Amino acid sequence: MNMMKQAGRIRPALLALAMSTAFAAPAEAGERESLEQLRSTTVGLIEALVQEGILSKEKAEGLIRKAEQARQAPASAANPEEVSTPAVAGAVGAQGDSNVVRVQYVPEFVKQQLRADIEKDVMAKLNYHVEEERLKLPGWLDRITFEGDVRLRYEPDRFSGRNLEELRYGTYVNRQAMIPNTQDDQNRYRVRARFGINAKLSDTFTAGIRMTTGHMDNPLSPNQSIEIRQSKLDWGLDRVFITAKPYSWLTATAGRFANPFFSTDMVWDRSLAFDGAAVTFTPKFNGGMSAFGTIGAFPIDQVRTNSVNKAKDKWFLGAQAGFEWVSPNHSSIKAGIALYDFKNVEGIQNNVDGFDSRYNATVMPYRQKGNNTFDVMQNGRSSCGTVTIPGTTFLGYSGDGCGLASEFQVLNLTGQVDLATFDPVHVILQGDYARNIGFDQKEILRRTNTLFEEENEAYQVKLTVGMPEMKHRHDWQAFIAYKRIEADAVMDAFTDSDFNLGGTNAKGTILGGSYGLDENTWFTARWYSTREVSGLPLSIDVFLFDLTARF
Repeated sequence: MNMMKQAGRIRPALLALAMSTAFAAPAEAGERESLEQLRSTTVGLIEALVQEGILSKEKAEGLIRKAEQARQAPASAANPEEVSTPAVAGAVGAQGDSNVVRVQYVPEFVKQQLRADIEKDVMAKLNYHVEEERLKLPGWLDRITFEGDVRLRYEPDRFSGRNLEELRYGTYVNRQAMIPNTQDDQNRYRVRARFGINAKLSDTFTAGIRMTTGHMDNPLSPNQSIEIRQSKLDWGLDRVFITAKPYSWLTATAGRFANPFFSTDMVWDRSLAFDGAAVTFTPKFNGGMSAFGTIGAFPIDQVRTNSVNKAKDKWFLGAQAGFEWVSPNHSSIKAGIALYDFKNVEGIQNNVDGFDSRYNATVMPYRQKGNNTFDVMQNGRSSCGTVTIPGTTFLGYSGDGCGLASEFQVLNLTGQVDLATFDPVHVILQGDYARNIGFDQKEILRRTNTLFEEENEAYQVKLTVGMPEMKHRHDWQAFIAYKRIEADAVMDAFTDSDFNLGGTNAKGTILGGSYGLDENTWFTARWYSTREVSGLPLSIDVFLFDLTARF
């Protein structure tokens, strides 16, 4: 890598040497001042090559010696005033003035071709080792880029005394069936590490992969608690994708990749990977105006359907359209409207004979908490509606029998105003609103025999002041936000995993800030203060103290 940087530094010097030799000779090439100036420049560049380790000292001295001999040879053969250089196609004038050297005109296209040939030759000769061996580095290295970060976190979680110590079966217990703890404060020490490789395959195609820490049964959080007894941390493939960009306004991506939609963490957790395929359109217009649109299909859970398993594949379709306007001072307004249509995520009830299991797999394979659920098994052995008491076994994922009561078709409006008047300090205001238009109280009653309240709206407002992104030393940022998510407004499996320790049926305030300690290293402190929207009392204060280093 150092040798590549070295090559990058000396490239301009070599080009300058070549260009000065080919074109820098003045029309009156007999002038001693110009020749001495060219000689001085050439000697200086040769000495620089020696210092960089590209040329040995012996070879450099040989080059200078040959140049000196070439300079002195014409002077001994004839009057220096009458010497004409062989590199110049000229002749002594017919008028008898032997002091005039006539230079033939070189067309511009010839000069350009010569420059290209010289650059190609110089770059071919640039592939040196310090000892003048060839580097022999493969060309694909120029198309590879690396990225990654490491984050250390201290997380104190504080539970209110108003929380019920022992949750009894009731109307709203099913929302909280996945809470392992409502009373005991805890302090967690966590880490996150990510490392990615991106490759430019051609002018159209790129590909990438990224590894990250995190438990393999959690699609959201890449955080992992650290303790000596754990021995090793889990490390998995978080991104694997191929992207095609045949036009500047069209991008298509398939595989496992980052969120392709303009959104906040109210609907999608920032760390969630999207599996599937998406196409994004970004046409640009005059006056700083542009539009964007994204469509995609994403599998959630692929189910093996057969005679004893009637559940279907879970997946969702997403579509979004919006616009962005950027002013001459880089202030901007951006807004988008999206519809996320989830397929086959609602639970279906088995027969009441206690032995039917055809629809067990309609249960979501991963949930946090908050969405209304019901018992799909009807055999009395389901943990749905049963709350785990601290110190007992924690149940809450696939196989627990808690099927989602509602269908989900989430209409999402997202907007952002970024004022760059005080650049580099920005004032950014974000707003987000979501409504589950798939919630149908009558249909839910028919399918579950339970009447659930219509709690299907969510919104968030956030104000940020400071640098939009933490990059440099002394960069800073402060933010405050308020969020309210009703029980069935969004899928509790995919929303922010830090707010209320994940899930829906929560409202509260977020307060925090970041400060740049050095280049690509910063400290962030955040406080989430939340409580339930409805149902049994649940108040949680989450503090996050993060030290992040990016490379």
